[in-house]
Amino acid sequence: MLALVYDGTTRLESNSPEPRPRAGEALLRVRRAGVCSTDIEITRGYMNYRGILGHEFVADVVSAAKLPAGTRVAVEINCVCGACDMCAGGLANHCRRRTVIGIDGRPGAFAELIAVPERNCHRLPDSIGEDEAVFVEPLAAAVQITRQVKIEPRSRVAVLGSGRLGLLVAQVLARTGCRLIVIGRNPLTLEFLDRKGITAMPLRDLHSRFDQDFVVDCTGSAEGLDIAMSLVRPRGTIVMKTTCAGSTPVNLAPLVVNEVTLLGSRCGPFADAIAMLARREVDVASMITRRVPLARGVEALRDADDPRQIKVIIEVATIGSA
Repeated sequence: MLALVYDGTTRLESNSPEPRPRAGEALLRVRRAGVCSTDIEITRGYMNYRGILGHEFVADVVSAAKLPAGTRVAVEINCVCGACDMCAGGLANHCRRRTVIGIDGRPGAFAELIAVPERNCHRLPDSIGEDEAVFVEPLAAAVQITRQVKIEPRSRVAVLGSGRLGLLVAQVLARTGCRLIVIGRNPLTLEFLDRKGITAMPLRDLHSRFDQDFVVDCTGSAEGLDIAMSLVRPRGTIVMKTTCAGSTPVNLAPLVVNEVTLLGSRCGPFADAIAMLARREVDVASMITRRVPLARGVEALRDADDPRQIKVIIEVATIGSA
């Protein structure tokens, strides 16, 4: 099968072995997939991953124990054991033995076929289009913030980074009615936010404020935490939403002196994200600026790293393909 792999270099593999589902797994035919900043960071050394890339996708069931063939699904990326203390304690996303689709120990979705645990599959309603379905995973990650912290209309909230995830986070948080500002570098995405009625400003205009109740770091950069500490108020909360391959020394003294809470935030609730997309509560379709067939997958990753693009979609299979 055709697959986009990273093995020290990013390349297209025309004869990648087709997956053989194990007990409890479903075989899926990938329709479309989204290129994420994590995919790009993997090609820079993040997670030391080698294999098929991709984890944001919509697919059709080819074979499964319970789901009928042809069922359209979005798929949670954490593949868990179901038996360790984390799983037993309701923290399956932190399973001691988890693998993560396209990121850690399990092949990804930039391929014609993928095998995943059937329990990870979420049926998609007809009201969600193919394009919108690609965004279920990152939108769920954005929603997770609202499950971890209580954001109210009076809350002052700054989102750092106006990239792909930052745009989703901003749209989710805007629904809380909070006093929201998004800070970013890219004029294209700042204009997107402006059209949505969300206050945005260029990073170059930023000055230390120390007045934000919450700062959400979506920069995917090593310096994001430093900037966040210049914004958050004493006893405020910084939510770290992204990771990156690089690192840089950070002075953590302000966290201690100002009694700031530092909170990691990762994957989120698929059911909530699917419901939001079905109700058209966020605009994801307007974020798509480029479509590339899987046969030009290397180009897709390069395009996704171009500031002139927002979301790049890899088209894997066409409607009705066998």
